[in-house]
Amino acid sequence: MKNLKKFVALFLALAMCVCVFAACNGNKKPEDSTNNANPGNTATNDKPLVVGYSNFNEKFSPFFSETAYDQDVYAMTALALLNSDRTGAVIQKGIEGETIAYNGTDYTYYGPADLTITEDEATGYINYDFKLRDDITFSDGEKITVDDVIFSMYVLCDPTYDGASTLFAVPILGMNEYRAGMDTLLNLIFKAGKENTDFTYFTEEQQTAFWTAYDAATLALANEIIDFCIEAGYAEDAAGAAAAWGFAGANSAEDLAAMLTEAYGADVAGMINTENAGSTVEDLFPNLTDYSTVGVKTGDSAAKIEGIQKIDDYNMRVVLTEVDATAIYQLGVVIAPLHYYGNDSLFDYDNNKFGFEKGDLSSVRAKTTVPMGAGPYKFLKYENGVVYFEANETYYRGTPKTKYINFIEGSDADKLNGIVTGTIDITDPSFSADTVKAIKAANGLAEDADEVSGSKITVNTVDNLGYGYIGMSADSMNVGGVKDSEASKNLRKAFATVLAVYRDVAIDSYYGERASVINYPISNTSWAAPQATDADYKVAFSTDVNGKAIYTSDMDTEARYAAALEAALGYFEAAGYTVENGKVTAAPEGASTSYELWIPADGQGDHPSFMIVTLASEALAKIGVELIVKDLANSDDLWDGIEAGNVPMWCAAWQATVDPDMYQIYFSGNDNQAAGGSNYMYDIADEELNKLILAARASFDQSYRKTVYKQCLDIVVDWAVEIPVYQRQNAVIFSTERVNMATVTPDITTFYGWMSEIENTELN
Repeated sequence: MKNLKKFVALFLALAMCVCVFAACNGNKKPEDSTNNANPGNTATNDKPLVVGYSNFNEKFSPFFSETAYDQDVYAMTALALLNSDRTGAVIQKGIEGETIAYNGTDYTYYGPADLTITEDEATGYINYDFKLRDDITFSDGEKITVDDVIFSMYVLCDPTYDGASTLFAVPILGMNEYRAGMDTLLNLIFKAGKENTDFTYFTEEQQTAFWTAYDAATLALANEIIDFCIEAGYAEDAAGAAAAWGFAGANSAEDLAAMLTEAYGADVAGMINTENAGSTVEDLFPNLTDYSTVGVKTGDSAAKIEGIQKIDDYNMRVVLTEVDATAIYQLGVVIAPLHYYGNDSLFDYDNNKFGFEKGDLSSVRAKTTVPMGAGPYKFLKYENGVVYFEANETYYRGTPKTKYINFIEGSDADKLNGIVTGTIDITDPSFSADTVKAIKAANGLAEDADEVSGSKITVNTVDNLGYGYIGMSADSMNVGGVKDSEASKNLRKAFATVLAVYRDVAIDSYYGERASVINYPISNTSWAAPQATDADYKVAFSTDVNGKAIYTSDMDTEARYAAALEAALGYFEAAGYTVENGKVTAAPEGASTSYELWIPADGQGDHPSFMIVTLASEALAKIGVELIVKDLANSDDLWDGIEAGNVPMWCAAWQATVDPDMYQIYFSGNDNQAAGGSNYMYDIADEELNKLILAARASFDQSYRKTVYKQCLDIVVDWAVEIPVYQRQNAVIFSTERVNMATVTPDITTFYGWMSEIENTELN
């Protein structure tokens, strides 16, 4: 399940996939249809443009990337089937272009395809007809055809696909029939168990080999954890080491191995990556991919997806069985080269062959670290924390003017310093009050100056398509193991009430005017976001257990804090806790008076929500409840810990999509989560919420969808698994001295980043 973790939780997501920098948009029409390049646009500067980034995960794949930064790497090399304009609207006439006004200026947007959407009156099916340009090539000179698009779609719809995309959840005709009757060898063996005697789908030798390797891997990992903790001084013996690693009760390596097995199950890679104390997955379980990525036929299934139809080399149709307002965003897939990621000899549309053997994506996975496509740049290498790119001379919108670009990774503190010292040309520091102060100082401006940009640094800000939040796991934070009971919700609301009251002071301190507190789990950039002027708008977690308002207009800050704590006691008592003399003295069965909250604050409190959780921890201690704040130096530990189910509460941020579809985050209709989705984090299981999410998807009426989404948001708030915290601004900063600002994308927006016209950007 490690497909979406880091990306969704940090910046969130492909179906949640608006990247920090990149976008596959375009408003420059090529002038030479012979070689797809604009002859007046040539790479003339060999000096590399250097962009400062956070750490990469080296999954530079349009299919399997996890983080937004990794996505930016492949986006540099990629071309999407559909583009969007500065408001996020999809461009449906990309070949001839669409002219749309923004901020008083007309911009013409181009793309590789046209899209026509019609309804079949006889069947009620919705037809999405795509027409591709016939003169675009990949960076290696191979021509793009519909075969590449169909191949890309089939990868995303394969039964063994475990990446971030949820294209397979779109109601495409024949999708369920195609994906039926197959599972991975790993899942089948693990579900069968060690004592299995039915070898219908795998051999006894395979079963024996798997369990031998699995037991050896978990025991070796347990020993590594124990040795690591003892050598590092975290513990004196095996029991202490296990406890330090979050597995109290294990007194030996064997005990710890058993607990690791129970915690992770078939997610071997997640277990080893999460608890890594030295060895890699390949070291401990060298043949894991032989089990985890191999599809095994378990029943009947269709040989093709009936609704993905090839008309000719440059025309295709996708047929949906019902209206799906989100489909247009899912169908705009990255056009991946069949000949590179797949196998030309295995593509024969008429005979149901689509570039790889069904259930075997090994050829696609093999290219995960080396992307290739039809984007503006060619990937050269990733070495010593630097990604190197070279201009794609055949790029259909014109050869990029800057020949080389380097993405260099480093800490957030390195980003601004790199601009000042001249080692970085463009980057995206956290736009905190301290950052603004430092930028003004670098530009020789007074602290109270209204302007931020100057002779050294130019700043561009837009509202972030996403929001910061504090999450809770219903699976970890409940009473008696029943996550949807009123008692369990009251337990979570007790913590949420105290955490929520400190949002204003913390966000103002960290961001100043560059962020605002939000009260619903949705980005304020969305058309579906509730507004303070709405009749039913409510401040998050501002009522007590009886539904009465906690705060009054005449309360000062300290009075509000005291009122929140009093309301929390009421929630704890309603959850079954023993409350005596204004303190919690005992927890009900299956609950605790002590919970951990993980926050990726670089081990030094550098996080927008750090003040919130610190003040809340101090307040809760006054009423006998322990909130343990775990400040992580490495953010990867958070996502791995969440994946393992070891994190009761955490701080993070979602990256949203243009369409506020909630399917991927909150839907629980398929084994308690949308396949490929991220409900595993919250573990919500609410039938009414499921129905509302699907209802909103099944309409194009925006006013109706907004009403339905408000009902969804109210249910999420009632579950108290997510405390909305802040809507911030994104800042991209440029070296005014080194970057020719006249060549940077004009009118940058939330949906149209500076890299949207990267081919035009030049250095001075």
